[in-house]
Amino acid sequence: MAKVMVVDDSYSELQMMESLLKGAGFQVVALSDPAEAEAKVAAEQPDVLLLDVVMPKRNGYEVLRALRRQEQTKGVPVVMVTSKDQESDRAWGLRQGACDYVTKPFTAEQLLGAVRRVVK
Repeated sequence: MAKVMVVDDSYSELQMMESLLKGAGFQVVALSDPAEAEAKVAAEQPDVLLLDVVMPKRNGYEVLRALRRQEQTKGVPVVMVTSKDQESDRAWGLRQGACDYVTKPFTAEQLLGAVRRVVK
């Protein structure tokens, strides 16, 4: 069973993604504080990380860049899951090292499709 970590400061979004992913058979680790993300990713070694962009203290791009700089986390696949839906946002996320980009609001199929594309 693949392990998916979700980092989103919105409790309702976190709950909804957790429910969708568990329903699809994934093991889920949910995290609402982006400041804890690098340590948690290093400790948990998820098969994929779903990362929000707009969060307090640290945005998802900052978290992604920090993950890419660390030896133990640089290979973890990251899917950005965000309300930032401009083409420039998508391009920036992919340039920072994200594998995929899902915009909110998303359907269950969009979210699960992105996870399945990344998790082999």
